[in-house]
Amino acid sequence: MRRGQAAMEFLMTYGWAILVVLIAIGALAYFGVLNPSRFLPSSCTLMPGLSCEAFKVDATAAGGHIRVDIQNGIGQDLTAVSITTVGDSGGACTGDASTAAVLNDGATVTHTITCAVVPTAGARFKSDLTIAYTDEGGIAHTRTGQIVAEVEAS
Repeated sequence: MRRGQAAMEFLMTYGWAILVVLIAIGALAYFGVLNPSRFLPSSCTLMPGLSCEAFKVDATAAGGHIRVDIQNGIGQDLTAVSITTVGDSGGACTGDASTAAVLNDGATVTHTITCAVVPTAGARFKSDLTIAYTDEGGIAHTRTGQIVAEVEAS
């Protein structure tokens, strides 16, 4: 009987301790302390051959803007280059297409997408970038990249 009581006291003590630790971890996760996306760096990735030289997401009173500088390293001139985006994160941004007539090989062009929804300044913005272009052979292509950035106030 005494061994049974000692075993039960042992299990209850450790059970309560484990329960307190689980509640503490749950509270930290609920309040966003354990959110790893807060610590991830800003990034912009496109398809091989097209690179983001610079990018910025900002919020204004009238809406928001996504600015992406794209450099062509494909090896041929591209025509009818357009970018559209639909945000995934809070303060999602559904943007209008930003179009450049020609993107010469080795050149960099700036695309600015105006957002209808105002992103929250200081928040993380994550969105897919859909790039459509036509190569020198007249073949139309559509590729998807991604941008992750902190929204800056303008």
